[in-house]
Parts: sequence; C-alpha cells; structure tokens
Amino acid sequence: MFISALDLFKVGIGPSSSHTMGPMVAAAAFRRSISRHVSRGDLTLAVGSSLRVILKGSLAWTGKGHATDRAVVLGLNGYSPRGLIGEDVNALMGDLWQRMRIETDDWSLGFAPPDDVVFDRGEPLPEHPNGMVFHVVSGDLVLHERIYFSIGGGFITGEEDIDEIEAPLAMEEAEGFPYPFESGKDMLVMSRKSGLSIAGMKRENEHRHHGDMELNRGLDEIWSVMKACVENGLGAEGTLPGGLNVRRRAKQLVGELRAGKGRISMNDWLCAYAMAVNEENAAGHMVVTAPTNGAAGVIPAVLYWMVEHENLDRNGIHDFLLTAAAIGGLIKHRSSISGAEVGCQGEVGSASAMAAAGLCAVLGGTVDQVENAAEIALEHHLGLTCDPVAGLVQVPCIERNGFGAIKAFTAASLALRGSGHHIMTLDACISAMKQTGEEMSHKFKETSLGGLAVSITEC
Repeated sequence: MFISALDLFKVGIGPSSSHTMGPMVAAAAFRRSISRHVSRGDLTLAVGSSLRVILKGSLAWTGKGHATDRAVVLGLNGYSPRGLIGEDVNALMGDLWQRMRIETDDWSLGFAPPDDVVFDRGEPLPEHPNGMVFHVVSGDLVLHERIYFSIGGGFITGEEDIDEIEAPLAMEEAEGFPYPFESGKDMLVMSRKSGLSIAGMKRENEHRHHGDMELNRGLDEIWSVMKACVENGLGAEGTLPGGLNVRRRAKQLVGELRAGKGRISMNDWLCAYAMAVNEENAAGHMVVTAPTNGAAGVIPAVLYWMVEHENLDRNGIHDFLLTAAAIGGLIKHRSSISGAEVGCQGEVGSASAMAAAGLCAVLGGTVDQVENAAEIALEHHLGLTCDPVAGLVQVPCIERNGFGAIKAFTAASLALRGSGHHIMTLDACISAMKQTGEEMSHKFKETSLGGLAVSITEC
C-alpha cells in the first residue's frame, strides 16, 4: 500500500474530517456527477426536479454538531475544504442556505437545506457507518443516485469501491515503489537492508509521484499551516460555537506560561499548543488533518515544541513529518483512523503514535526505537472511545489532544532509553486496535449515544 504524506496531511477546515470535510467532498463529487450525466445526455432534468441528501449512521446522529448539513450545502455549491480557507464561512452559509436552488451553467435543481438534508437515524448502511445517499428526484421518481462513504481523514469512496477498499481506504498498490512496506515488520527489515531511515524510505517512495522540490514544498506548506493553526489559536479568545458555551483557554494558558506563573513543565506547553489547534478546529477554522481533524492538535503541538524550544531545523521538520506519515499509513492500511469505525483510539491514538515516531526519529532514535515509540503511544490509547458531548468536537476532544501530545513525548522518551527490543510489536498493537474497534459498541463510535455524551449533568 502507499499513501502520500501530502494526501495524509490535508489542509482544510474544521470541525471534523469525516463529518465535515468528507461530506463536503462527496457533495462536490455528486455535483460533478450530475454535470457529467447531463452533458452526456443520459440525465434529463424534468421541471420541478430537486436534490435530496440522506445522511446515515454516525453522520445522522452527530451531523448537526459536526456541521455536516452545512458541509453538504457548501459542497453542492462547488466549494472545497481547502478553498474555504480565509472565507467567512458563516456569512457565506447565510447566503447559500436561503437560495433554495443549486445552479450551474448547465443545470438548475431545487434544494431547500432544512427539508432536503435528511438526518436518518435508522439503520446505517451496511458497508460503513458514515454513509450518504444523494438523489436527484422528480416527485417520487429518483432520476439519479449516488452513494458515498466518508471513510476518515477527509477521504471518501463510492458504493462501487467500498468492498475493495482496505481499512477502508483507497490506496495505491505497493508494487512498483522502491520500499513497499505494508507492516511494521517489513519497514524494519527494509530499513536494515537499505541502511535508510523510515523518513528516507518514505521520501524515496514519494519520488514516484513527487520530485524532491515538490515534496519539500508540500512539506513546508503542511508545517506552515500547522504553525499558523497553533499561533492563531494562541491568539484567539471567546466562546466556541455549538451551544455548550465552551470558552477558549489556550491564549490564557500560554500567557500564564510566558509570564512564568506557577510550576511549569513541558506538559503545560504541549497542552497549550494542542488545545490552540483544536479550538481553531472547533471554531470551523483552518487545520491540517493529522491524521484527522478531531486529532489535529497532537502532531502540531509536538512539532511546534521542537521548533520553538529545541530549534529543530527544516530538514528535521521534514523527517518528522515523513516518519509520522509512514506510521499513519500503516495504521490506515492495517486498521482505521476513523472515530466512527474504531473510536478515538483510531484518531488521537493514531496521531500520538505518529507524533511519537516522528519525535523519536529527529531525536536520533534507531528505526527499532522509532517503531517502539509508535507502539507505546498507540498501546496506551487502546479502547479509547469517541463520545463527543452534544456531537461537538469540543468535549473531551480539545483537552484529549493535549494528552495525546504528552503521551507521544513520553513514548518517545521511553523508547530512546531502551534498546528497541520490546514484547508488543507495532503490528500487534494495530491489530489489537482494529479488533477492539470491531467489538466496541456503536454507542462509543462518534454517535454520542453513550459515555460522556450521555453523562453530562445539566445544572
């Protein structure tokens, strides 16, 4: 399998990669599908035809809190997550919500979002918990239908491909890449034989699609956006949207740290940096899927600490990101990063493993120590549920990213003090995460039907 670091780390907007970015991408794909069929002449739109979107499974249960309906409206109007960076999305939505139609140069269809985006809390589609059914209808007659699945990290797939996707996630076959490792064991063997680091092998694989200059430019952009997310969050105040009245805390936290108030540790800085990113995500602002929006603060927090406090240089940043991407690719391939599939162990747990590996690598760890660091971080997130209060990516998600960053540092430190030999391998740990996710109740997989989501006390 192969997935590029430039695809794994995607620039977009919050609050959710699977519930916001994925549905927006799917809606835009359906818009293009209509245009193709109209242009070919195999779809005739009768007068009065309209659009209908049915959200299934986890998208139905927590879609309101994740702005899924807003994302669908934006995608049907041709917007992309990346294209919305810098836009006043609330003002844009105010206009789009009132239009009552979706129009292109070639076709026009009725579409009233309050009525035509349906949150269907019945049985989910059997293939995946994040299903979306898009219809063009004329009365009771369905003229055109497409089914999409949001499979984590902002990726989508269609109904025709879902059974052939591993994890599920569309990836390239490993054949043809110079270092086609599909497991942690393969990764270690290939590194020892080649003498290359994990980042070195990942870079060579990337060269099949990206020249060195293009790859470096892409990694620079990823880090630039991550850095901006941290700093934007550290400078913002106020209450986050959604109705829980969660106040931003990152600015106050970092202010107290900079002023030297109280006992200060590295953990305090990591929490401030991670929470800054996830407060930005909760506000619907720019973030990088790392590997998801819900876990977007872990990797930037660890990397920001290394750059700002330890003077990590550009080459080190690139090695960190490439190593993290290699570990993220293994987890995607062998299990999942989707909270709707395996709970938060697949989101913050994966992000922590990726960050631990990247950190261990730039601190001089051997390939065995890097693999060990990833395993330690993931192991100590096993069983972590995804039970967001009110369906919002706020409680416990914002603080949880801080703890994910702390665990990543702890895992890297433990691995660096060891020989690299350990009982539980990364492959075994990923397998355990997959099995745990499969056996976990749907109440704890981004539906807000259990755990903290139903335990909050109203005063």
